Amino acid sequence: MTGRILVINPNSTAAVTSGIDEALQPLRMAGGPEIECATLAEGPPGIETQAQVESVVQPLCRMVAARGNDASAFVIACYSDPGLHAVRETTRKPVLGIAESGILTALTLGWRFGVISILAKSIPRHRRYVAQMGVQDRLAGDRAVGLGVVELADESRTLGRLIEVGKTLRDSDSADVLVMGCAGMARYRQRLQDAVHLPVVEPTQAAVGMAIARVRLGWERLSGA
Repeated sequence: MTGRILVINPNSTAAVTSGIDEALQPLRMAGGPEIECATLAEGPPGIETQAQVESVVQPLCRMVAARGNDASAFVIACYSDPGLHAVRETTRKPVLGIAESGILTALTLGWRFGVISILAKSIPRHRRYVAQMGVQDRLAGDRAVGLGVVELADESRTLGRLIEVGKTLRDSDSADVLVMGCAGMARYRQRLQDAVHLPVVEPTQAAVGMAIARVRLGWERLSGA
């Protein structure tokens, strides 16, 4: 089995890409496909506003177009799914967004999912996307840890806030599965899950898992998404 899945971090913070790469280690297997993580150097340090989401669309399209011959599938590793449909128009290869993939995975693990966002201003953007997907009735709640993308590198502070918000989504909002609302949270998934005793979906893992299935089952040649 051959093939390569290119996971693109659309922000320019290399520490986020490193955390994503580490979180994807359990999905690497003999025979492939290879999983490569790349940083979009043109991106902002963190994608925290709609303007920042839109600013990376064309750079993402250019990167995917340039790598179209050596990748079997692409994953956009930002919970806002920037440029998802524009990038899909750039290539015939599968392109997966982590928000879409993470939410769809959560729906198979529980009835009501809760989203842990980085900042309060992210929540309206997330809610618009959930409504666009038509699954708003399954959303238990969306709560923020109050930390920006770069601040997520502070392990003790970040893990404490993730656990606090995760327990609130569980106990006050009746969520029975949690979705991490930023790729920068990837390194904390297992510790959060152990603390809250609920399934925790790290959306980049979810998207790469779907991409692996497409490549290994030959669906990448038939993708219409």
